Amino acid sequence: MNPFRWSYRVIFFTGFLVCVGLLGFALFAEKYWHLFPCPLCIFQRVGFIVMAVFFLLGALHAPRSGTRWIYTGGVLLGALFGMVVAGRHLWIQSLPADQIPSCGPPLDYMFSAFPFARVLQLVFTGSGECATVEPILGLPMPAWTLLWFVVLAVLAIVATRRRQVQQ
Repeated sequence: MNPFRWSYRVIFFTGFLVCVGLLGFALFAEKYWHLFPCPLCIFQRVGFIVMAVFFLLGALHAPRSGTRWIYTGGVLLGALFGMVVAGRHLWIQSLPADQIPSCGPPLDYMFSAFPFARVLQLVFTGSGECATVEPILGLPMPAWTLLWFVVLAVLAIVATRRRQVQQ
């Protein structure tokens, strides 16, 4: 099977499986490697969940016309959100030790104590726990997620812009 001739449906289902695999790896790293997620890590997971939903919907519907851009737009929305969060996370990790913000309260407490807009503001300010670098194959986790957000966004665009192939 030539991956360059895959149909829209197959490409979008592959994107869905990649998102699910990445989320599964994040849960594996959390449970077995004890790499507990900071608030920014959790929001990156949300980006992958949004992408997975739109990849799955696009794969199930597999439209043949311009409505493909609806699903691709959803994927790109999740990817853009994830890229912003991962970029912010990498920036916090690159700060010198004396400029790292202090650790904040857990995310579940913030949601119970503050309105949603304030929680977002607090999370994007970052905290000391977000500055911890745990490299995987030489790169920190947010660098890997940023890479995957870009790859999956490009995959969705390529699948949508391609001419129709026989199913």
